[in-house]
Amino acid sequence: MSSLADKGLQISKNAIFSLFMSRAGRLLGKPFKVVLVLNEVADKLSSKESKDNKFKQLLDAGRSLARLVQAYVNGSYRQIETGTIVAGLAVLLYALSPIDLVPDFIPVLGFLDDLSLLSWFIGKFQAEISRFREWEATNANVAADAPATGLPLEASATSAQNAAAVSELGHS
Repeated sequence: MSSLADKGLQISKNAIFSLFMSRAGRLLGKPFKVVLVLNEVADKLSSKESKDNKFKQLLDAGRSLARLVQAYVNGSYRQIETGTIVAGLAVLLYALSPIDLVPDFIPVLGFLDDLSLLSWFIGKFQAEISRFREWEATNANVAADAPATGLPLEASATSAQNAAAVSELGHS
């Protein structure tokens, strides 16, 4: 049986994921929409609680990825290639989307493909994520003082705003 990262690699080569890459590239120029998407992803990732097992570690890495994209969008962290940010945002869009290779309404399996793709991304870009976490630890004030469009990731956007942002993912 292949690992989560191997399955994620397969997903990353799929035509469906290439659609998410394209959407992420277009969405990156719309900081307010990115913030709304990041809020949705953070909500989705934080609703899955576990105690320090590999899935919790993966979810923590997913939260780091969301913070990395946010810091890039708000301009406080730019020590990363734009292509890596586009790929990271595409992974987050894929995780958020209920329509992907294995729909999220299928218990366990629906979330497993999201985790697989996230695992692949984290494995491929581990050095960049580690650099970001180090930067984040030493520059926490900088990241907090430069929110994209005035909304920190933890800001509670209304359900209607989130729904509008999510529905626009297919049209961005």
